[in-house]
Amino acid sequence: MFENLSSRSRGLRAASAAALGLVLAVLGGIALAQHDKYTLKVPGGLAFSEFRGYEGWQVVATGNTDKLLAVILANPVMIDAYQAGIPANGEPVPDGAKMAKIHWTPKKNQYFPNARVPDTLHDVDFMVKDSKRFADSGGWGYAVFTYDNASGRFTPGTMADQPPQGNDAKCGYACHTLVKSKDYVFTEYGKR
Repeated sequence: MFENLSSRSRGLRAASAAALGLVLAVLGGIALAQHDKYTLKVPGGLAFSEFRGYEGWQVVATGNTDKLLAVILANPVMIDAYQAGIPANGEPVPDGAKMAKIHWTPKKNQYFPNARVPDTLHDVDFMVKDSKRFADSGGWGYAVFTYDNASGRFTPGTMADQPPQGNDAKCGYACHTLVKSKDYVFTEYGKR
């Protein structure tokens, strides 16, 4: 009789542990899904999910300011346009071209102190060419997603951020009008 009870007890404990594990896995999955950057969207603007895989895009150029380091990446459509001489040749960038700019705060490289390297992630900026969807902003849609290192989460930029972002996809349009003759693209594709 005691053996039977012991077997039942072990079985109940194993089943309880399995059920608890399943509940924790589901709750953990829900929590992770709530923090997934690809669920974010600028109100009335671009979604982070439109740029899925940007981390693996080809590097176009790097840049820096006094406060930030940047790398500019492009999807294959934009890389093909660059390699065809666009926008330097005056031709428009084709629809479907996408670019991402990742900003970091800099720090000195511990082995080569004259070099500045990425430290903490600051934000990710996106732009996409879709001449129908963004006809009123030169055919380009823009988005800024700021990164909070303490929480490990992205959030859509606001009017308090630099560049400021309202509730649309035009946050970069005002600055990019400086290069209207290059189809609103600042970054040149360097010789390789």
